[in-house]
Amino acid sequence: MMWFAVTVFTVAYAFIISERFNKTKVALVGAGLMIFLPVIDSPDVFYSQATGIDWDVIFLMLGMMIIVSILRQTGVFEYAAIWAAKRANGSPLRIMILLMLVMAMASALLPNVVSVLLIAPVTLLVCDRLAINPVPMLMAEVFASNIGGAATLVGDPPNIIIGARKGLSFNAFLFNMAPIVIIVMLVMVAVSPLLFRGFSTVSPEKVAAVMALEEGELLRDRKLLINCGAVMAVVFAGFIVSPTIHIQPSLVALLGAGALILVSKMEQSEYLSNVEWETLLFIVGLFIMVGALLKTGVIKHLGTMAANATGGSVLVTTMLILGVSTLASGVIDNVPYVATMTPIVGHLASLIPGQSHHHVLWWSLALGGDLGGNLTAVGSSANIVMIGIALRSGYSISFWEFTRKGIVITAISTVLCGVYLWLRYFVLG
Repeated sequence: MMWFAVTVFTVAYAFIISERFNKTKVALVGAGLMIFLPVIDSPDVFYSQATGIDWDVIFLMLGMMIIVSILRQTGVFEYAAIWAAKRANGSPLRIMILLMLVMAMASALLPNVVSVLLIAPVTLLVCDRLAINPVPMLMAEVFASNIGGAATLVGDPPNIIIGARKGLSFNAFLFNMAPIVIIVMLVMVAVSPLLFRGFSTVSPEKVAAVMALEEGELLRDRKLLINCGAVMAVVFAGFIVSPTIHIQPSLVALLGAGALILVSKMEQSEYLSNVEWETLLFIVGLFIMVGALLKTGVIKHLGTMAANATGGSVLVTTMLILGVSTLASGVIDNVPYVATMTPIVGHLASLIPGQSHHHVLWWSLALGGDLGGNLTAVGSSANIVMIGIALRSGYSISFWEFTRKGIVITAISTVLCGVYLWLRYFVLG
């Protein structure tokens, strides 16, 4: 069974990155093969927290997609697009940096998938106004989203898992993760002009036309906007306090979506118009295939092999967890990976004498799991959502186009994180 699961996953992954086949169909066929053999069965798929579909992620995305559909009707995205363009004086590079910073800050306070769903439409609109290709901006923003989400307990699902398993607080994540996230973001902003060079040419006439617009006139339904703002304020507050009130962000998003459907009185076709069904099905297929790898022990076996290779050195263990987590999270979804690794890391942490390095392994796992999502197009749910939004708008982001940029960002991030962990926990201790 183990070798069958590995074979199906490897072949499906090869088909996905070849881009000759529809990735959603490939993921669902691969999932079907796992179920048909059966490597994994119905309880494993639908009810298991370890190997099943992460319904919190799916319904969080669904709820926020509905909220975005309703919010779009108010004209607020057009307003934000023109506001950002005017503040940046029509410079695509300045707009990209501004939206990257906004994305990173939003992803620190909200699940990063939510930040992508809110900011991507603004990006598409501002690029449409300036008649420039939005793909570089979208990729830069999703990189920033994965980086910013690492800063806090609620920013990225792996952090929520680690926090719950180890009992780490919001402040603990902020104190230990935020410093290196800020450093990585500043470096990313510095290298962005080189990484995305050649896209920033824009017609002076387009800039002049945008600068002459009055963004306030773009708001079509101010009453609905006020209602949306009130509901979203409650939703965002719910995201932040969800670990305290023990209500999952997915339920908060669905309740918010339901409230807006009632308030807006929209038809079903309107509030479902921006739901990325194909993206949701692709993620479901990935969850099932990765769940089969988990059930057959493939991922645990690899993690244990890595742990046994450290020779008892805390520093080597820390760096190995960082490296393995970065690579693994770039290939498979980081949520099931981190869920599988937490018992292994917990065991390794228990073997560390004293308290000086007691938590370093957890921060290593979190940084690798979060920032490794930038490695490939399927490394995180935020990536998949962003690519789906771009495709729906007529812009294709290929696996290799994303990965060529992602490898650079991930390599820089991993080196910076390794130096940070070494200096803070082993040199300065």
